Amino acid sequence: MKKFILWSLALVITLSAAIYQRHTGPTYPKELEVALNNNLYELKLVRSLALDERSEVKLKITDTTVKARLFFKRFRSDEEYQVAEFSFKVYPVDSYLMNKVFKITEDKGFFAEVPQQPAAGKLQYYFEITDSNGTRSYLQETPVVIRFKGGVPAFILIPHILFMFMAILFSTLAGLMSVIKYPLYKKYSIWTLILFIAGGMVLGPIVQYYAFGDLWTGIPFGWDLTDNKTLIALLFWILAVAMNRKKDRPLYTALAAFVLLLIYSIPHSLFGSELDYNSGQVTQGFILNFF
Repeated sequence: MKKFILWSLALVITLSAAIYQRHTGPTYPKELEVALNNNLYELKLVRSLALDERSEVKLKITDTTVKARLFFKRFRSDEEYQVAEFSFKVYPVDSYLMNKVFKITEDKGFFAEVPQQPAAGKLQYYFEITDSNGTRSYLQETPVVIRFKGGVPAFILIPHILFMFMAILFSTLAGLMSVIKYPLYKKYSIWTLILFIAGGMVLGPIVQYYAFGDLWTGIPFGWDLTDNKTLIALLFWILAVAMNRKKDRPLYTALAAFVLLLIYSIPHSLFGSELDYNSGQVTQGFILNFF
């Protein structure tokens, strides 16, 4: 019974941290409510595009009587905004999961094309919509930023996500067990370290390479926060496992679990890879407007 409670609590904590990280990250779609012709629409504005995706901004609006325009330019540039017209389109969704499970067979709304950027390149944009009540601009003062990235093969990305999730889960479980000095905390500590090395230090850099062309952009080569927080967590878990090899020192495990959970809650992609359009080099930047 005690083990079941610990597993359940660890799962709840891990899922909560994952949801929080996902929804607060700078590449998670920007959510915005707009009222058009007395109808309310909840928009999810794109902030991340893979190079193998359609290079478009979507407004999930079904009222075809409205008109909309997109204003965009390269991020951190003094360029003038360019303008693209939104047009209503319907795209078929070719996915067994979406078709059969979620009953979604088409993707429709207003779409505007933007020029595809190199990996780590960014565009900022805002838009205006005209309905029966007139024309209104949205997010002109706080433009949305899109970061472009290379496509990551599913056979790399899926194991990376699974290994990292399991590492966080086992870490949290080991931490909870160490607090009450439950003997199995040592076993799950070792599994945490193995999974974390596989997911974070092996597959993580490979994902980074496919997405942005670099295996490692943390210390000592850069300030990529994702890489650096992975490194910090790894060091704490190496210490925890080493200190518990010959003697029970649950405090180290509890500390490592707390550190991993804390840094895992930090949004992904802060200080992430960013293309400097002046130098042509990819540096570690900071997406300012992610709230």
